[in-house]
Amino acid sequence: MSISVASTNARQSTALSDLEQAIEGTLRNVKQCIMNRESATKDIENQELVIKTTILETRTKINGHIDKIEGKNATRTKINISDLQIKIHEIPQKLKSTEEMLTKLREQTFQMKQFSSDINMFLGTRQVNQRIVNEVKSIKSEIGATKDYELKVAIHSLIEKLSNEVEEFGQIQVSDCAAKLDFKDSNIDQAQILINVPTSRNISDVKLQLIKTFQIQRKSKIIISSCVMLPNANTLIANNTTENYLTEYSNTGEDIRDTPVSGRPFDITVIEPQRIVVTYDNTKFIEIMNSNTFNLEKKIRLQNSCYGISIEDGRLYVISEDSTIQVLDLSGRQLETLKIPSNNVLRMTPSRDRIFYTDYIKDIIYCCSLKGEELW
Repeated sequence: MSISVASTNARQSTALSDLEQAIEGTLRNVKQCIMNRESATKDIENQELVIKTTILETRTKINGHIDKIEGKNATRTKINISDLQIKIHEIPQKLKSTEEMLTKLREQTFQMKQFSSDINMFLGTRQVNQRIVNEVKSIKSEIGATKDYELKVAIHSLIEKLSNEVEEFGQIQVSDCAAKLDFKDSNIDQAQILINVPTSRNISDVKLQLIKTFQIQRKSKIIISSCVMLPNANTLIANNTTENYLTEYSNTGEDIRDTPVSGRPFDITVIEPQRIVVTYDNTKFIEIMNSNTFNLEKKIRLQNSCYGISIEDGRLYVISEDSTIQVLDLSGRQLETLKIPSNNVLRMTPSRDRIFYTDYIKDIIYCCSLKGEELW
């Protein structure tokens, strides 16, 4: 096939559309990765602050404890010194008493020598001598029991280690794990090949190919109003019954689990690798939840009941019962309201530049621009 033939209607080819979508999708991926890394940088800064705070609190705690045990030691030291001073002062007091007594005996002996008779002198000498012998014996006994004291302090071994062996306040432990970055592959390989599509875009030219089927084994009634393929390859089904469950099946048809939800689920859309959004019959809200844990992350309230829901370029498109399509961002902020000519619309699919929706009463497929202008 010549290149001139292959390039016929290139502007209307799905390859060009896929290429544009691949570029947009890649840009979104890059922006999300940049935001993720910026968030990771902020996390590191916050972790640094936590480390500094922990060190400061630990140091304050250690200082406070050291002050406390130092105070206890100071109190014990004062008590010990007081006890030792009492013991040391006991001997001087006794020696002073002995000194006074010996001084008196010396005076008495002198007086006795000067004025007493020989008999009195003899008797007095024996008496004083015996007293001296007893006193010397007592003094020797007291002095023999006398002790000198020396005060020292033995620092606790842990405190010694703290000052001599501990060289780091703590170890900074760095652990790593795979970053939560998800780069969605676009069909960019397909965009390399120009697929010539007839300008009429007749639906009869579309050929569907069955890939796989599995039998649902379930005792209770099941009404499948919507289903999506999760990133783990499991199928999540909106069971539109009063049981109020989302049902998850493996790719082999194994019943994985039933997850209770807020109402009768009507439609499901995967908005991010780990997040889905669910609409319910006759409710004026939609719910964003984690597709792994099914924990509710956000409930977005609307003015009217809603049905089909899709996402395109980070925007949620929701069919409302008042013949409109509500356009929201993922925070729930309303961006636009698109008026549609039918109130019998339950399903729609947005693409890069247009929206397709169906009228289930008239059996008509409509196409409008992203501004709500009807194209056909």
